[in-house]
Amino acid sequence: MPADASGSGPPTDFDLILVGGGLQNGLIALAALQADPDRRIALVEADGKLGGNHTWSLHAADVPAAARAFIEPLLVARFPSYDVRFPGFERTLDSSYDVISSERFDTVVQATLRSAASSRLVLGRTALRIGAHEVELSDGERLRGALVIDARGPEPTRARACGYQKFLGLELETEEEHGLTRPLMMDATVPQLGGFRFFYVLPLAARRLLVEDTRFSRAPELQLDDARRAILAYAERFGPIRDCVREECGVLPMPWGQQPALRPGSPLRGGYRGGYFHPATGYSLPVALRLALHVASHSAEQMFGTDFALLTRRHESQVRYAAKLNGMLFHCFADDQMWNVFARFYKLPEALVERFYALSLTAWDRARIVVGRPPRGFSLSHALSSSRAP
Repeated sequence: MPADASGSGPPTDFDLILVGGGLQNGLIALAALQADPDRRIALVEADGKLGGNHTWSLHAADVPAAARAFIEPLLVARFPSYDVRFPGFERTLDSSYDVISSERFDTVVQATLRSAASSRLVLGRTALRIGAHEVELSDGERLRGALVIDARGPEPTRARACGYQKFLGLELETEEEHGLTRPLMMDATVPQLGGFRFFYVLPLAARRLLVEDTRFSRAPELQLDDARRAILAYAERFGPIRDCVREECGVLPMPWGQQPALRPGSPLRGGYRGGYFHPATGYSLPVALRLALHVASHSAEQMFGTDFALLTRRHESQVRYAAKLNGMLFHCFADDQMWNVFARFYKLPEALVERFYALSLTAWDRARIVVGRPPRGFSLSHALSSSRAP
């Protein structure tokens, strides 16, 4: 059995043990093997495939040069622009918008790991126990590693200071060509029910659309039957629907309270489980990519030095600001008035919008977002009543 990379300490089978086969650990595997094809990686996923059932989006500016080579094979669509719609206001943003499907993600990450002689892919087995340098699997096998990363997704919902982003998406096949040439990122010209509500429409092919009903809500419950009916009714504007070929849904936290610090050490918690996500949008890829590139460029012994401290300090600063925005949204606006916040935001410069989604706002950006006249619907009395609510 090989020793760890430092030549001291307990023997290890792997340099990295990645628990959870979602976006975060998939990106870590791709980045690490690009940096060093001989890096010993074990990726453990309870399901029989990687990536779950998701569609991820990103802006071209989210991807630094060091990541382009392994991000490009994941893309299933690329658009030069996208639209947003609100009552009395529409805008086309000339910002490159790319799409990754979980199916393509599974194919690429599996192929990369299987072609790496020193790496191992473990599917269909759960991690019963995760330690600092050891993972015990459901069949009793134990994997030993210099660094363990736990990125198994959001932990079960607990009582916390947060709202929720909840969505249902249907991938639909249309009878005829639907005619949509670019994504409709937000269509908030729909009844505002249960919080800020919008439809997201992604043209995947000439006769295929992903249509999502998304709500930023104070309650986590997702009424699937109601959402399915609403999506099918909304989709009629694109022509007759032949079939629904896939469905995806999710409930993501939108915290406004203080978040736990990102602590160094093994196991390292990544992705949603570790707080590496955008609190105000759920848009996780840019943040997950930053952690992936950090892990790829450091050995286990170097992982938690000055570079990690800088990474986490910057992330925590961005998260605190985004959480404050969540607090304003959920405390200062009634459900049917929340849309005004986003209508005002989308009138800001395109570059600022991109930096917001990438969770890389400058100090000037932060001021620009909040200064000036508050959005319509802002209510101090609503904020006071919300703060008194149990």
